[in-house]
Amino acid sequence: MTHTEKAGKLFKEKFHCSQAVLAAFAEEIGLTEQQALKLGGCFGSGMRRGEVCGACIGALMVLGMKYGQYEVEDVESRLTCNGITEAFLEAFRQENGSYLCNELLNSDMTTESGRAYAREHKLFTEFCPKMVSSAVRILEQFMNK
Repeated sequence: MTHTEKAGKLFKEKFHCSQAVLAAFAEEIGLTEQQALKLGGCFGSGMRRGEVCGACIGALMVLGMKYGQYEVEDVESRLTCNGITEAFLEAFRQENGSYLCNELLNSDMTTESGRAYAREHKLFTEFCPKMVSSAVRILEQFMNK
């Protein structure tokens, strides 16, 4: 199963976008699927605030596991990770117009009316899967560098 298929399957099963993307890469970054699903659990719908898209957050967690700093004196890893974060978000923005959940969905995820709008217009079931796939495709490019 490809990363895109795995993430799509998890999202269709009603896991958050952040969980789906992170769990699709779990094995490669040294996590179990259960750990990835739990770790990504608080980041859907832009941390429930419409901020950075949860699919992007899941992807950034994967990139952090691959490139992130873990030793105090390893400033080079920090700089590398910062650059990768910026490049990933810019690539996602270029492909999708934004990396902010509220802007992508054109509704306010902090309000019940915004969430109702998203449900009514099938954004969670028809639009968000495209964002999950986009995040995975872009993430794969960064993982292969």
